[in-house]
Amino acid sequence: MKSRIFLSILFFTCFTIFSQERIPTDYLSKEFHKQRRELFRKKMPANSVAVFFANPVRNRANDVDYVYHQDPNFYYLTGYREPNAVLLIFKENQQGEDGTSYNEVLYVQERNLNAEMWNGKRLGVEGAKNKLGFATAFNAIDFISSNINFKKFDKVFIENFKDDYRNTGNLAEVFDLVKSFKIKSGYDPSNYLSRAKKYVYELVKSTPIENSANVAQVIERIENRYPDIKNDELLTKYKTTTDNKLKGDLKEKITLKLTPTTNIDIDFLTTTLSDMREIKTPEEIKLLTKAIRISAIGQIEVMKAMKPHMSETELQGIHEFVYKKYGAEYEGYPSIVGAGNNGCILHYIENNKTKVGHDLVLMDLGAEYRGYTADVTRTIPASGKFTPEQKAIYDIVYKAQEAGIKASVVGASFGDPNKACRQVINEGLLALGIIKNIDERHNYLPHGVSHYLGLDVHDPGTYGTFRENSVITVEPGIYIPEGSPCDKKWWGIAVRIEDDILITEKGPVNLSAEAPRKSEEIEKMMAKKSVLDAFLLPDLD
Repeated sequence: MKSRIFLSILFFTCFTIFSQERIPTDYLSKEFHKQRRELFRKKMPANSVAVFFANPVRNRANDVDYVYHQDPNFYYLTGYREPNAVLLIFKENQQGEDGTSYNEVLYVQERNLNAEMWNGKRLGVEGAKNKLGFATAFNAIDFISSNINFKKFDKVFIENFKDDYRNTGNLAEVFDLVKSFKIKSGYDPSNYLSRAKKYVYELVKSTPIENSANVAQVIERIENRYPDIKNDELLTKYKTTTDNKLKGDLKEKITLKLTPTTNIDIDFLTTTLSDMREIKTPEEIKLLTKAIRISAIGQIEVMKAMKPHMSETELQGIHEFVYKKYGAEYEGYPSIVGAGNNGCILHYIENNKTKVGHDLVLMDLGAEYRGYTADVTRTIPASGKFTPEQKAIYDIVYKAQEAGIKASVVGASFGDPNKACRQVINEGLLALGIIKNIDERHNYLPHGVSHYLGLDVHDPGTYGTFRENSVITVEPGIYIPEGSPCDKKWWGIAVRIEDDILITEKGPVNLSAEAPRKSEEIEKMMAKKSVLDAFLLPDLD
């Protein structure tokens, strides 16, 4: 009898746990998002409001849309993962028509049983309150009908509109929400200068007339890349006139254009959130570490499964299967699997080589877990053994990465890992005779070796000095495409090693160290058996 009771309790307990675990429960907490909003509010000036829009749904083809992905800043501040929403954060408390006081409002897409039958359940207003912790929430359509007076604020903060969303005719989509905001706020795109134009205008403002020839040279150098500069009448006249009085008048007019004529600011949000997102909280580090470990284990499984007859696509599939096995929702960016000369293409995503043969295979992939993205690269020999030439290049890159990681310490300049890596790589290339002198300009390492990592694979940050609890990549590489000005024996060799590094007061911590990096360790791992060795499918040809 006791055993029956025990089994009944065990069954009920297991059923309950299974039911509760049907939906992941380890997303960022509502308390995290609330704390982020509170910190952001503290950074806002008096009498200001910040306006954030959710990402729109994007069309893939015909009546098929891409899998939806929320705007990282919107997610960071709300935890809301659906489209067609607006977040308002006020510096001071506002008074509602019903007498209630609030300092933030979330407008969400309305519950709709028919839409939910096709596309999944929506949180709705009650979900925004109960699950996301917003005291004040409304349907998105209420934003359109609201009488918010944005002109009463000294500053209205937005991110610059890209206007890349469709109008499908459904009311209260992002298209309608943005349109409504522009009308309510009096938004005029002509009030804003591009970053390049603002730079040139600031240069004109700060440069004495007698040195204006230097500014003219800058304009000539960049105007073909920036049509708004080339077509700017004031800058054209400033560049060509030889009359100093006229040049002074033009300088005054250009300087006046630097003075805001609107209360809408498109820079504050980007700058402030870049500073905030650079430093990760313990809750963020936990999720980011899991994404990174999943990606590292994916690299390990591919090392064991790799065979010369495999295709780049098949190798990509093994990585991404591991991600899904661990519950990662997406890839953080398009997967890169490049064999041989394909590895020399930095953002090679076709992955369509049908056999990797005996080439080196460069694999740059990252799982996205609960919004946080890893970025891990390993380069391995498809045969399981490096050739002498492959190993020579690989070991230089490994040595360079070691130097770059060592330079990733609190207080160091963001550029220090790059300098350390380039020094080692140049010394190595010189020793192999691939370059002729240590200062030779070459394209064998055409990219920087670090970027921030977080909700975006290239996460925003200050790019100043390293601060504790930021996460960066260190990813040196050497790429020698066919036709390079060196001995042909090096052609087609491409190596990149990339790891995700947590900056701490005690020194850098390699969060992706699980995946072997040394050439000897890679060969040892590749000699192991894979669980996929016996996974055979019918031949379709």
